[in-house]
Amino acid sequence: MTTESMIEVDGLTKYYGDFPAVSGLTFSVRKGEILGFLGPNGAGKSTTMRVLTGYMPPSSGTARIAGYDIVGDSLKARQHIGYLPENVPLYTEMTIREYLSFMGKIRGMSNERIVSRTNDVIQICHLEDYRDTLIGKLSKGFRQRTGIAQAVLHEPDVLIMDEPTIGIDPIQIVETRQLIKDLGGEHTLIISTHILPEVSMICERVVIIHEGEIVAEDTPKNLGDRLEGTERLTMEVRGPIKEVTKAIRNVKGVQDVSFANGESGSGLYNIIGKREGDMRVDLAKAVVDNGWGLLRMEAVTLSLEEIFLRLTTAEGS
Repeated sequence: MTTESMIEVDGLTKYYGDFPAVSGLTFSVRKGEILGFLGPNGAGKSTTMRVLTGYMPPSSGTARIAGYDIVGDSLKARQHIGYLPENVPLYTEMTIREYLSFMGKIRGMSNERIVSRTNDVIQICHLEDYRDTLIGKLSKGFRQRTGIAQAVLHEPDVLIMDEPTIGIDPIQIVETRQLIKDLGGEHTLIISTHILPEVSMICERVVIIHEGEIVAEDTPKNLGDRLEGTERLTMEVRGPIKEVTKAIRNVKGVQDVSFANGESGSGLYNIIGKREGDMRVDLAKAVVDNGWGLLRMEAVTLSLEEIFLRLTTAEGS
């Protein structure tokens, strides 16, 4: 394992009978990084999470957490892991404070540390007003926060979260995403999800898994650049629409241009061209030479939704 990697997965494979749920997964996660583990339902995300947390052994391959093999040094590896499964195992007859105290005792924490950390995580997860409320009376969103609180209670190096915002209301989703983002830096996170905005808003890097295999690994922007052989730009220009459109179309390398909308004498133009050289210089010159106003120019990358669909559909593959 490299000094910067908190999670190192090499050739990880898990069979259910003769069916390979995941096959030959290899990736790593740097210390303090938030990695999105993305894929459609049934892609093998939860199986990978269960193997990484020591819940089940791999059929072959290795996984190391903070330098400890998840099979050979399972107890040591798990001491460094905080886990939020898709269905959080909560005891509904306990209050939040009682539940966190119970979880601390299971992990072998001292009574003094349990009291201190319980107060800390209740504050971190914004549960102050509910610390003595029965978990059974909490909304799904606050139960999810309670699950996150137990996951960080023992100050683990690594947090593994499986579908952390599934089934909660939109307001709670926003708050939970921010909470997860705030945990980055102090912890190394893997967020398993099939919700695309989750990855865009929280994660620095993404691993896309499809039918048990990794089909892409990079930042969303870099994935878009690699998948698309063309360059896409938007330009906002103050000038006559027909003339501006014609001038843009005549620039070398431009394959298509369309007028999107306009207001106050300016128009927005979507431009597609060959990814050869840099069209921006020639486009700017075409506008300025005609005496029009160039208000804005920016590159447009593939959205995560487009990347995901290209990589996980029959047409894309």
